[in-house]
Amino acid sequence: MKTYIKHNPWQIIEDTFRPEHNEFSESIFAIGNGRMGQRANFEEEFSGKSLQGSYLAGIYYPDKTRVGWWKNGYPEYFAKVINSIDWIGLHILVNGQVLDLNKVTVKSFERRLDMQHGVLYRSFIVEMPDGAQLKVEASRMYHLFASETASLQYNIQALSGPIALEIRSQLNAEVVNRDSNYDEQFWESTAQGRDGENTFVVARTKKTGFDVYAMLTTSVTGPTAVVEVQDTVASPGCMTEIYQTDLAESQICRVEKRVAIVTSQNHLSTQLKEAASVNLHQLNVLSYEQLKARQAAAWQVIWAESDIEISGDVAAQQAIRYNIFQLNQTYTGEDERLNIGPKGFTGEKYGGVTYWDTEAYCIPFYLATQSPKIARNLLIYRHQQLEKAIENAAKLGFNRGAALYPMVTINGEECHNEWEITFEEIHRNGAIAFAIYNYVRYTGDQDYIWSHGLEVLVAISRFWAQRVNWSADRQQYVMLGVTGPNEYENNVNNNWYTNRIASWCLQYTLDCLKKLAQLSDGNADVLKAKLAVASGEQQKWQHIVDNMYYPFDAQRNVYLQQDGFLDKELIPVAELDPSHRPINQHWSWDRILRSCYIKQADVLQGFYFLEDQFDLETLGRHYEFYEPFTVHESSLSPCVHAILAAKLNKPEKAYEFYLRTSRLDLDDYNNDTEDGLHITSMAGTWMTIVEGFAGMRIKDGQLYLNPMLPKEWEGYKFRVLFRGATLLIAVDADGYTIENVSDTAVHIQTATEAFVLPGQSKKQVLQLR
Repeated sequence: MKTYIKHNPWQIIEDTFRPEHNEFSESIFAIGNGRMGQRANFEEEFSGKSLQGSYLAGIYYPDKTRVGWWKNGYPEYFAKVINSIDWIGLHILVNGQVLDLNKVTVKSFERRLDMQHGVLYRSFIVEMPDGAQLKVEASRMYHLFASETASLQYNIQALSGPIALEIRSQLNAEVVNRDSNYDEQFWESTAQGRDGENTFVVARTKKTGFDVYAMLTTSVTGPTAVVEVQDTVASPGCMTEIYQTDLAESQICRVEKRVAIVTSQNHLSTQLKEAASVNLHQLNVLSYEQLKARQAAAWQVIWAESDIEISGDVAAQQAIRYNIFQLNQTYTGEDERLNIGPKGFTGEKYGGVTYWDTEAYCIPFYLATQSPKIARNLLIYRHQQLEKAIENAAKLGFNRGAALYPMVTINGEECHNEWEITFEEIHRNGAIAFAIYNYVRYTGDQDYIWSHGLEVLVAISRFWAQRVNWSADRQQYVMLGVTGPNEYENNVNNNWYTNRIASWCLQYTLDCLKKLAQLSDGNADVLKAKLAVASGEQQKWQHIVDNMYYPFDAQRNVYLQQDGFLDKELIPVAELDPSHRPINQHWSWDRILRSCYIKQADVLQGFYFLEDQFDLETLGRHYEFYEPFTVHESSLSPCVHAILAAKLNKPEKAYEFYLRTSRLDLDDYNNDTEDGLHITSMAGTWMTIVEGFAGMRIKDGQLYLNPMLPKEWEGYKFRVLFRGATLLIAVDADGYTIENVSDTAVHIQTATEAFVLPGQSKKQVLQLR
């Protein structure tokens, strides 16, 4: 763990230069705007540890898969959202010496992320090798109000003098990815040059052919006047402008850079120059302070929609805001072609593409904090890729329209290259089906089933029906050779969660088909003909549901994670040598696979999704059995355990897991944040408070609340949108209030009563769990 981030309700602060942890800090202080983003790389040159990273949503490269033994059905490539144009670069010479924090004496240093206003700040004082001292104050924004643009300001003050400054402002498309499988450069530069006062570079991704056009304005102001460009150097894919000025002691030189980066994903290639010029002009008519004001106004809207206030616990308050901040930086929902990569715009790991995390963890956050259209777009993203999911299944031998959604994708094709995941972690289909159910349950938008959802459900059900087989020995259906959510088990038989979610999918699809059969309008008839689910096929599905095998231990009265789980040596995590943690960084894979240790919620994931099918006593037995063997080495694990612990009225454990999930990256619990943040798990932090501590559920189409108050907190407040109503929920030691700040009445249930809360009204409930 790393605990040097200062606790502050609205700021993320690093107050000392720690070059050994710079890549960790680059991840923590990353910023973006949903369309593009960047790690917190230094503007000036830095020769120490650094992972350079600027990313454009949806722009990817199909890096050739690297495997030792090729198997039929393997994806041919791993899609990567690639490192893109570096626009922040400043090569600075002070009296002829390079400003490089790895080669000078750093007297003071602070990096600060202002989450309330969406600005990254950095300041430092250094002494150069010749004794010259200077102070730098820098700030940077990726604009929410104009998502194809960004800007920075970099102020250099001489603390001793005189000093001679040379500033080289760069715009560079000659970038590489550290994780390139074959050390290949993914870009080819096609043009660079000047356009009036601006510089530009143009590049195209190899193979995928995305065109990217970046146009940059650099302005330099000395102590008394604007500093003119002394020279411009062009090289393939890179433009450099050179400025020179002198500073006496205490004088300041100000550098501003403003960039527009546009792509052929959003514009015709022939119109990229014009689009970049228009975007940049809109920035250049505003001062930097006006840009900051617009950025603050855009973030004010977001915080009004999704902020959670916690009283009495600064660490918890900072953490939830940080998670909400990063979620809103990563995905705004304005483009249904985009999704939420596990690392967002903060690193190369996982390729920046879509996993089942979106459906399992992110949908609830966007349902309750944004317009229903946002969550709907995430579902439509999968519907648009249905044909590819059918192709993926066909490659593995399935037919008749069976669909297997990819474990990893950016365009619908599977691109994960580990066999135990690609071929076996098929429970991902269940999360996609559950997200449809979850969306309809929350919004009441039954029409989505007929317009999009049922096509997906039927295709997934056809996959499950072919993936199981009848065991003559058991006289039940079994599912062999799978990997469940616990990826520390591979190629197991009858993973309980996978069997259970498959059965649930089949039943939910059958229920939807029964409703469709009762409709007689023209659109319904067209859908029935398109789906062509005959009665015999439906009967087969029902037979599977009624006869699915679930491994069970009668002595402990618990479902088993998979066949043979009890053959393992059941040693609780608490008895592990702490020096062995995390085990994925200290143990061989063979040792992990033979152990009983659980990476993330597996059986308990099923109890979370399908909680209405199990009583509290049953949940409690399974929680007490499985949690002691869980190492929580997936970022997705603590939030599910926190929600279940809260439901079981275990506030201390719920709070422990809340801190782990909310500060997972801020405190680097798993020693892997330097690769990038765990964006999708951040939605789980929101779920921990709203579904865990506040007990929010949807029951019979009504909002249900049953809050508790962690003893570490004085109170907490949050806002949710529900079926046209906007509700503010405030919890403190005396109980809780529900305020309807909209004009739409809403049906609400609590642990003791059900009522209708009219618009513009408030109700107090003097009872907590």
